[in-house]
Amino acid sequence: MEEIEIIKPDDWHVHFRDNNILKAVVPETTRHFARAIVMPNLTPPILNGKQAIKYKKRIIKNIPKSHNFEPLMTIYLTENTNKFELSESYQEGLVFAAKLYPAGATTNSESGVKDIKKIMPILETMSKVGMPLLIHGEVTHKEVDIFDREKVFVDQNLDFICKELPELKITLEHITTKEATEYVWESNENLAASITPHHLALNRNALFVGGIRPHNYCLPILKSEIHRKSLVKAAISGNPKFFLGTDTAPHLIHDKESDCGCAGVFNATYCLPILAQIFDNERSKNKLENFVSKNGAKHYNLKFNKQKIKLTKLSNKLTFKKYLDIRKEKVKIFEPDFPVFWDIF
Repeated sequence: MEEIEIIKPDDWHVHFRDNNILKAVVPETTRHFARAIVMPNLTPPILNGKQAIKYKKRIIKNIPKSHNFEPLMTIYLTENTNKFELSESYQEGLVFAAKLYPAGATTNSESGVKDIKKIMPILETMSKVGMPLLIHGEVTHKEVDIFDREKVFVDQNLDFICKELPELKITLEHITTKEATEYVWESNENLAASITPHHLALNRNALFVGGIRPHNYCLPILKSEIHRKSLVKAAISGNPKFFLGTDTAPHLIHDKESDCGCAGVFNATYCLPILAQIFDNERSKNKLENFVSKNGAKHYNLKFNKQKIKLTKLSNKLTFKKYLDIRKEKVKIFEPDFPVFWDIF
C-alpha cells in the first residue's frame, strides 16, 4: 500500500466565520492542520488586538480536545487603522498579521482600503516591526474585467508596495494567474504567495458546465486553464515562495444558491487528499510536504511542526461527504471534478 508521511501541515488562510458556522467548521480544519491564519472579515470586522483576542477565545472554545491546534489572528486594515495600536498589538503577540482587502473585493470587504497610498504610513510601521501583510490582490474598478482584476492589482498596486517597502513581509493570497505566479517568482525574497486547492483543481469551465455552478464561485474567480497550470507548476516546484492557503470559506447553501450568491468554497474537509491526488497526478508527491508543511513556516519564520501525518493511497476512489450540517442548514463540501484516491489515517 502506497503511503506519504509528511510534517503536519499548516493552513495559511482560513475563514472560520462566527457563531453556529464557526462551531461546525473549526473541527474540520483543526483535524488535519497544526496552525492556521484566521481571516478578520467578520461582520463587524476584527479591527484591533482586543477584538482579535475575543475572537480567538471563541475559536479555541470550539477546538476538540483531541486536536492540537493554534489559531493565528489577524487585523482588518482600513484607512483609519491606528498604526501605533497595530504595532503594539503585534509586538505584544495579540495578532500575527494584518489583512489588506481592497474595498468591495470579496465577502465582508466593504470597509476595506480604497486608496493604497493612504495606508502607506501603516505599512511602513509594519515593515519596521516585522509584521506580515496579507493581501487580497484584486482591484475593484468597474472598468476592469473580473478576470483581469488580479493582474491589474499586481501591476498597479503590488509592484508599488514592493518597490516602496522591499523589507515588508508580504503574502499575496490565493493567487490565480500566470502573471501573479511569475511576479512572485521573480520578486524580492520578502514576497510570497498562497494557493488554494480549488484553484489548483479547477479552471473557469467549472463555473458553467451543465449550467451555472454557484458552489464553485469564489473570489478571486477561477481562471482559464493556462493559469491553473501555472499555479500547479508553482505548487509542485518546491520553490519556498509558494505554499498552501486553503481560503476555505463556508457559506450556507441558500446563500450560495441565491440570486446574488456568495463567493467562497468550503474545502477544509478533504483538502489534503485532494492535494495529494494533484501532486500524485503530476508525479511530484515528494514535493507535497514542502507546499503544505514547510514553505509557509519558512516565510513566516516559524518552526516546523513536530507532529507528522500519513496519507494512504486507496484501492478505490475516496467517497466524499456532500454536506456539513449546521443545525438545520448545510454547507456544501468542495469536491473536485476528478477522482481522489488518497485519504488520511
